[in-house]
Amino acid sequence: MKFNEVMHLSFYTDQMDEMRDFYENKLGLKAKIIMRYEAYKGQASRGAWAARAETNPKGIAYIFIELAPGQYLELFPKGDGQLEHEAPDTRLGYSHFALMVDDIHEAREELVQAGIEIDIEPNKGQSETWQMWIHDPDGNKFEIMQYTDKSLQHKGNIEQDIEKYGK
Repeated sequence: MKFNEVMHLSFYTDQMDEMRDFYENKLGLKAKIIMRYEAYKGQASRGAWAARAETNPKGIAYIFIELAPGQYLELFPKGDGQLEHEAPDTRLGYSHFALMVDDIHEAREELVQAGIEIDIEPNKGQSETWQMWIHDPDGNKFEIMQYTDKSLQHKGNIEQDIEKYGK
């Protein structure tokens, strides 16, 4: 099996307007799909979404915001009875995602001008790739990154693991 790219990341939110403002207005990304519950009208097999099609047909079922060509962030509104968002780094599983830019210092200035707080200023990590950290209104952390000619993501560094794992 060969994977071509990450198609989308998906998050639930109870702050849809704030999340859209952050990703669309502050980061300058565009919504590509806005699916409303009315699309599920009469589809009983879709459960709660079909029920919402009757009670809130114009409500948002999900939004796809394009991060890069063919790559998306999918936002779902919080479901009935869904637990609150966990604080970052308190559970196993999701940690963060990263977005690539051509110039991390220029990106930093654009983020600051848009009113976005920089959690960790641009710096070069152990992988020789530039990184800085920010978060969205729900507290989802993510990196903004820029490759260098020494970035291990291009070169690799698995030689020391070949003996241990045989690959």
